[in-house]
Amino acid sequence: MKVVFLCRLKKAAALLLIFAFMAAMVSCSPNSQNGDGSKIELSLAHFFPSTHPIEKELVQTWIEEIKKATNGRVVITSYSDEQLGKAADIYKNVVDGVADIGLSCFSYTRGRFQVLEAFELPGIIYKNSKAASKVAWEGIKEINPKEVQDTVLMMVIATGPGDLFTKAPVEKLEDIKDMEIRATGISAQTVELLGGIPVAMAQSEAYEALSKGIVKGNLSPVEVLKGWRHAEVTKYLTKTPFLYNTLFFITMNKDKWNSLPEDIQKAILEVNEKVHEEVGIGLWDKQNEEALKWAVDEQGLKIIELAKEETDRWIKALESIHNDFSKKIKDESVIEKVKALAEKYNKLY
Repeated sequence: MKVVFLCRLKKAAALLLIFAFMAAMVSCSPNSQNGDGSKIELSLAHFFPSTHPIEKELVQTWIEEIKKATNGRVVITSYSDEQLGKAADIYKNVVDGVADIGLSCFSYTRGRFQVLEAFELPGIIYKNSKAASKVAWEGIKEINPKEVQDTVLMMVIATGPGDLFTKAPVEKLEDIKDMEIRATGISAQTVELLGGIPVAMAQSEAYEALSKGIVKGNLSPVEVLKGWRHAEVTKYLTKTPFLYNTLFFITMNKDKWNSLPEDIQKAILEVNEKVHEEVGIGLWDKQNEEALKWAVDEQGLKIIELAKEETDRWIKALESIHNDFSKKIKDESVIEKVKALAEKYNKLY
């Protein structure tokens, strides 16, 4: 009886191992993993505070819309405050699979996205963030630069015009000479040509740098005055909309994207365009208006308007930057495309 019992026990154990192996094979199948209705869990990394409108209005809206469009199959968890990497490392971390999705600025990695600098060149004026965002997203899709083909872009939005916030007043070009100013990407070159000293850092580091005097100013969109509370550590705003525009991306790891079923990909692409249009393109306009009112009314920020003659001096100092850009990327058509799109969307918005 003991021998028979042992034989049956061995057969049962063998059957269990076979079933376990078959279950493992099924669960590893791409079709069953993503196509059988099971949940697809993705991580999203960014550097903004959890209280910032980027997280509360853009990221969470995008996450919820994707969840709804995929009937709950795609669940994205947002990791704000640089939990999954520093702002400057987020794009690389997405390429490497540290995060499935990332949101950051192209300009935080100076020289890495050379073609995309065309959208941030000084002298190309955008009336607002809506126009700047439409130009950036449409232009990037048309140009499709090689430098972003190692991930899959979900959307690109832009700040639109930015200004110079400083601890001491800047009323003429000479005032900026030898002033340490937080600036990234093409804005760093802009500050250099104006005679300032660019200091590259993410917005998440700028408050402390301004409060300690490591930098004396910041070239940024107006929203940082409230969103990052920079009005607490600066006293003056010099209006310089001809100097600034910054692009933000949401992008996904290429292998992760390719592993998703076609119906999921289609749903995500549709959500991308919907959220870009309804939330993304106007996000900075709304923030800028609220931030400026708060900074002036509650923090006593003083606004400086440059005279036309003075503005012309600044723009003349930057004349070389467009020629240098075209020579660098060996393509004059890129700037022409950006200018044409800017003219088109400035009229619409």
